[in-house]
Amino acid sequence: MRVAVTGGGGFLGSHLCEALLRRGDSVVCLDDFSTSDPSNIAHLLSDPAFEFQHVDVCVSVEVDGRVDAVAHLASPASPPDYLRRPLETLAVGSRGTENALRLALRHGARFVLASTSEVYGDPLTHPQEETYWGNVNPIGPRSVYDEAKRYAEAVSAAYRRTHGLDVGIARIFNTYGPRMRPHDGRVVSSFITQALTGEPLTVYGDGEQTRSFCFVDDLVRGLLALLDSSEAGPFNLGNPVEHTVRELAGMVLEMTGSASEVQYHPLPVDDPVRRRPVITRAREALGWEPEIGITEGLRRTVAYFGARPDLLGAAAAAIRGGQDETVPVAGQAAPVAAGAATPQTIPGPAVAVADPGPAPAPTPASASAQELSASGG
Repeated sequence: MRVAVTGGGGFLGSHLCEALLRRGDSVVCLDDFSTSDPSNIAHLLSDPAFEFQHVDVCVSVEVDGRVDAVAHLASPASPPDYLRRPLETLAVGSRGTENALRLALRHGARFVLASTSEVYGDPLTHPQEETYWGNVNPIGPRSVYDEAKRYAEAVSAAYRRTHGLDVGIARIFNTYGPRMRPHDGRVVSSFITQALTGEPLTVYGDGEQTRSFCFVDDLVRGLLALLDSSEAGPFNLGNPVEHTVRELAGMVLEMTGSASEVQYHPLPVDDPVRRRPVITRAREALGWEPEIGITEGLRRTVAYFGARPDLLGAAAAAIRGGQDETVPVAGQAAPVAAGAATPQTIPGPAVAVADPGPAPAPTPASASAQELSASGG
């Protein structure tokens, strides 16, 4: 099978590309590295079954030759990224998704959308089933991501109804693991970075809000199962074991042996209080459920971060203390963590785009420390 993966250079996308190659598929990876790191796929470039295209999917998505499936993962995924790039986030959820859908339609390919648990917003029902329509503030600071993904689901479903396109939708819950950026502001990466550098762990609210953490290898197995099926979904893909943020902080401190203290800051706007997926539909239709517990997953993630002390030092400054939930205004540069930005080093046919190019490492907004949404950023 030949699979086009948009956002294939991101945290989740690179793991999916790797898994596809490992099982014998060919991969066309499309990314502009606006919120991802070229090093994620550097080890794949020598594989003859792997092809990379430097492209902004909001402009066009063109792939020569046969395409059997399209996995659409392109999107800023962490709150600092989508708060800093609100219009780009809306564009990739709308124009980018439509371009990816057209690619699948031209080739008669299976299309899988990487959506998110953020479509549920701050849920009024718990745990969350796929039949729940959500509780989203359409004009709040987080809406650029939430509503972009809700639109992406709507247009994908419309292509299925109107054109008969073979569409599947995955709603991805908090995912973590190697290749997360230490400065991305997500709760697992922030806690590990802070613990390993001796910085205080930043907890928002009282730390009793809950998340369900799924290790990246498990999540990728779920995406592969959906890709290989003809199921439409949507499917919740995540770990149904619930943990408080305070518990996570304790686990990270114990695993790293860190003496870092825990500091508490006000809870940000629209931050979900509880988040846990019901995965019955995925178990029954896809034969999928997570296998890696949080202790083992955190061990692997801590080992990955611990082997990169140079990156941790630069990232620690960017995620230090309680951050304001702000959106940069026109003409105002976003703060940059020294040494955290990665230059573009992977060759490929560049496409002229209006986007200013790879973004500087962000200073996280306060929403970021409690969220870990993974659609490929």
